[in-house]
Amino acid sequence: MEKAKRRAALHNLGCKVNAYETEAMGQLLEAAGYELVPFEERADVYLVNTCSVTNMADRKSRQMLHRARKQNPEAVVVAAGCYVQAAADEIAAHGDADLVIGNNQKNRLPDLLEEYFEKRGEKQAGRAVIDIAHAGEYEELSISRTAEHTRAFVKIQDGCNQFCSYCIIPYTRGRIRSRKKEDVLAEIRALAGRGYKEAVLTGIHLSSYGKDLGERDALLSVIEEAAAIPGVSRIRLGSLEPGVITEEFVRRIVQVKELCPHFHLSLQSGCDSVLKRMNRHYSTAEYGEKCALLREYYEHPAITTDVITGFPGESDEEFEDTMEFLERIGFYEMHVFKYSRRKGTRAAAMAGQVPEPVKAERSRRAIALGEQMSEEFRRYYLGRKGSLLLEEPRVIGGKTYMTGFTEEYVKGAVEMDEGAESGAIVPVHFTEFLEKDLLKGEKGLDSRSILY
Repeated sequence: MEKAKRRAALHNLGCKVNAYETEAMGQLLEAAGYELVPFEERADVYLVNTCSVTNMADRKSRQMLHRARKQNPEAVVVAAGCYVQAAADEIAAHGDADLVIGNNQKNRLPDLLEEYFEKRGEKQAGRAVIDIAHAGEYEELSISRTAEHTRAFVKIQDGCNQFCSYCIIPYTRGRIRSRKKEDVLAEIRALAGRGYKEAVLTGIHLSSYGKDLGERDALLSVIEEAAAIPGVSRIRLGSLEPGVITEEFVRRIVQVKELCPHFHLSLQSGCDSVLKRMNRHYSTAEYGEKCALLREYYEHPAITTDVITGFPGESDEEFEDTMEFLERIGFYEMHVFKYSRRKGTRAAAMAGQVPEPVKAERSRRAIALGEQMSEEFRRYYLGRKGSLLLEEPRVIGGKTYMTGFTEEYVKGAVEMDEGAESGAIVPVHFTEFLEKDLLKGEKGLDSRSILY
């Protein structure tokens, strides 16, 4: 009689890199003979890929581990990722997990589980946590499919050397490590062969790709070669540091028609004195120049960013400087965060911690400004043509539409008909807003123009 498969349930917390790694670990378990089930179901193994970017992320990680234990007390609970890297001793001491796996050890998951099952009677937590600060090799993980229907996130880089004063990530992810270009391209080629039209290149510090390998223009090279793969219609980039945007960089990427004109340039503050305390490596003037350069070469690029409100010592005047700068740049979207005091970072010990109500009010104002700028950006497309990569159906006002995104990541919809199916790229003419953040498109020609 065939032995029943062990059931495994995985839950991801945190960033797109974490999501990629969770999918990769799931596929490793499937290859080892496990059956994957939803996290809500009873399983033999529960894996939580944890996040530690804030104290709240730590707490959510602990809560998910407790939840897994409660769902099946006899199951093996596995904690993996950044929270493990930051607090392995704490997790082991509290008995929150039976097996703890840090970063750069996740590809060992099936073997570590097998070893744990063999020694389970010893009642001792398994542990695979290295000194991440001295990890020099990129941990090879790969995926052959993804939960996304039409786009695939492809991890090409890990680690960070920036040491921003508010950030724990360099301590939990280690120094920069780059994936071999041939491995990146092989994965994108396989995903394109399965019908994925868009590849999103992502990493912990994407702008550093290739620097540890001593390769000049490595990021440019992987963009250009990925775009040439048959079946790849779009290449999208994850978060970038402003410094990567140079005249040479933009001159080359504008030639790559598959590259989406959507640039997430990390900002954090629009005030130079705050940027200095954050240990960010640019000024607002330099940041503004990068945005202007992109707009010189692209007609209407989507520039998005992150903003932290209430950083230690941020005065009313400094915050007003930030608001003025945000409005002057004119972002498509902003991810606004209230500063979260993270134990283990330099900012946590800084004087002038901003009261929570002040942080909340500043966050509210920044979010409101972001929504206003986002609406203005979308309104530009009314009466214009573009193309949508369709993803999923949705009923609006009694009609069924297929929704999707433009190259600039503006959400649009077309009425369901023949050819309007998930994965199709359709030319459209935008006519009106169906909802606040959803444009209606009529099928037509794509006239996205690029200036050379």
